[in-house]
Amino acid sequence: MTVETTEALASFSVVIPAFNEEDGIVPALRHLKDSLRSVTVPYEIIVVDDGSSDRTAERARAEGVEVLPMPVNRGYGAALKAGIRKARYDVLVITDADGTYPSEMIPKLVEQIGTYEMVVGARVGAQVVIPWVRRPAKWFLGRLASFLAGQRIPDLNSGLRAMRRDLVMRYEHLLPSGFSFTTTITLSALCRDHLVHYETIDYHPRTGDSKIRPRHAFDFLLLIVRTIIYFNPLKVFLPAGFVFFLAGAGKLAYDLSIGNLSEGAIFSFLSAGLVWAVGLLSDQISRVGMRPGA
Repeated sequence: MTVETTEALASFSVVIPAFNEEDGIVPALRHLKDSLRSVTVPYEIIVVDDGSSDRTAERARAEGVEVLPMPVNRGYGAALKAGIRKARYDVLVITDADGTYPSEMIPKLVEQIGTYEMVVGARVGAQVVIPWVRRPAKWFLGRLASFLAGQRIPDLNSGLRAMRRDLVMRYEHLLPSGFSFTTTITLSALCRDHLVHYETIDYHPRTGDSKIRPRHAFDFLLLIVRTIIYFNPLKVFLPAGFVFFLAGAGKLAYDLSIGNLSEGAIFSFLSAGLVWAVGLLSDQISRVGMRPGA
């Protein structure tokens, strides 16, 4: 499949983190190189071997791409950050080594950098293969992130995207070493009103075993809440305080109906006030910290 592009491409670096992907790395790289065959601007492909114990690095080198070895496995995000620091060009593309993402979409993503600061391949196309066991958690986390960010997020953690280097470096200190790299950069960009565009893509069955485990769902949830608190704490503290307020109002109504005012209602109202006060203080700290030069 060839995707037509209408604008001049900027030079770009493709960074591919890989951990024990010896079965998938060769077909993924060959598909990638075929997809970029018609690209006329300079580009590079960097495979970051994240401490693999198999022949991932050896097979990647045999395909003629640059391999950046890491002595131990440090995680998806750490591998991406290492590859991004190594990259020569200001437009960065990330994708996976397991053949799940359509490499032929990369030129279309890259051509829109300039208009946008980040272009994300949203896995909402006609052919999307996501295990059913992961879909409920993915749906819930996506809806929660959309609510907290104040805008619809079609795909929170897609691993295929093009980004400007200055966007990534601005938030590098927030980007974790694990799978939450993509979630964090998405929320950081949206919460700070950077221009982000979502391009519909398909998502294919992976080659090899997935590195995502059920416990990562809690990590994603914690990361979403933490990131939103960092950028817009009132989005978390106002609803949380409102829950205590409603509980107090309900308890007060019950107490009045039986003619006995209890400590429970008072405690709930005090808790609501305390949560709101912490939220307001956090909001002021966040605003001061986000000032230019702060």
